[in-house]
Amino acid sequence: MLINKLNLLNIILIGIGVIAFSITLYIAVISLFEKEKLAARRLLELAFLLPLPYLVVGLLNFPYQTHFARALFLLTGIVFILLLLPIGKKYIVGNDIPRLKVDERDIVLSRNLLKIGTKRFIEYYKHHPERKIADDEFRSRPGLLSSDGSKYNPFTFASADASFNIVEFLKKAVDEKVTNKKIELAPAEISNYIKNWSLKLGAHNVGITKLKEYHLYSHIGRGESYGKPITQKHKYAIVFIVEMDKFMLGCAPAGPIIMESAQQYLSAGIIATQIAAFIRNIGYPARAHIDGNYHILCPLVAMDAGLGEIGRIGLLITPDLGPRVRISVVTTDLTLITDKRNFDNTVIDFCTNCKKCANICPAKAIPFNEREEIDGVKRWQINSEACFTYWCTTGTDCGQCIRVCPYSHPDSFFHNLVRYYVRNSSIFRKIAAPIDDFLYGRKPDSKEQPEWMKIKKQRKTNK
Repeated sequence: MLINKLNLLNIILIGIGVIAFSITLYIAVISLFEKEKLAARRLLELAFLLPLPYLVVGLLNFPYQTHFARALFLLTGIVFILLLLPIGKKYIVGNDIPRLKVDERDIVLSRNLLKIGTKRFIEYYKHHPERKIADDEFRSRPGLLSSDGSKYNPFTFASADASFNIVEFLKKAVDEKVTNKKIELAPAEISNYIKNWSLKLGAHNVGITKLKEYHLYSHIGRGESYGKPITQKHKYAIVFIVEMDKFMLGCAPAGPIIMESAQQYLSAGIIATQIAAFIRNIGYPARAHIDGNYHILCPLVAMDAGLGEIGRIGLLITPDLGPRVRISVVTTDLTLITDKRNFDNTVIDFCTNCKKCANICPAKAIPFNEREEIDGVKRWQINSEACFTYWCTTGTDCGQCIRVCPYSHPDSFFHNLVRYYVRNSSIFRKIAAPIDDFLYGRKPDSKEQPEWMKIKKQRKTNK
């Protein structure tokens, strides 16, 4: 007989085949909704290929069929145990707490603001002559949001500039005087109030930590207070993260990336200034730290507040959005209940093996090597000058490393299930990046910007 008599083992194998087909087809449909055509096509192919061994062995009658059935069942069980059960959890020990403060004057965004020939310019390069060649290189390029940038689009660039302009207005409200008499509050209740209100205002997640010395810049690097030491003495920091749209990021390095980036800097800034104003209204000092007006290093504060870990690209990797976030902070003396850092070293383990961001970086600014000890801290160090030079060439903030990061996939059941196994199985972490490459490509193409962004300029006509 061609068709084998079904016993319990055969029925189980057929069931596994049907389940494999259904799950893979379901994920393919999800990929279509996510506009990931390559992933959808490859998953659709897998939906028909994966069940075949189970259906052939379970249904057909051939020599040694029982032996094949047992072997296939055993192999499936071993793979399930190795890949899906929370085993082999690996922790990488290494000090990631900075010993030295960062001087904001040294970051490339501050150096870019130095005007050639001014006293500030001359003084800076007198003390740091080794940086001038690299800095002259990015100054020779068109610059961020320049009409001469290689990715210039008058509408996306104008939209981004509009968001940044509103952020400038917000800076007037970051640190105003305390307005009312202090109200005595229970720390747990006010912490819960602030967190829930922040979520209502649009934050994706909120964390609280005690403000530490290494969170602070040593000196101000921008604006009228340039060069002044930062003597912030607040005790607590509230960290807000907002989500950057996955599809807009998918267009990186074209205009939609800086349009979305600016929008979320604005969104995060609005939440921070509003929460800071609220805290001052109930009688406590508070300062909002927003784009272009930070006294602190946001990723470090967010890490200590339990919102994520620092990955290969030097950005915060959050559990459900990866680096696809923007951050703002409020520092205050209002007594709050703090969150604990997660110490999720599986992020470091994954980033050590993945290297997808380094592979796609057009500026070759992201290292391929393992973490090194820099200034007493074990971490990855990107080449910020090379990165910023590319920004100044395109006119956008690139974002390709964020776009391709496997952690950046949408916050959905399927992707969160993958994230769960990445956190819980060191074996799964080893194969997760290759699977991501297979489904989405090692160097996936940028998405085409949506039709509504494709505005055609009208030609002037003679009346």
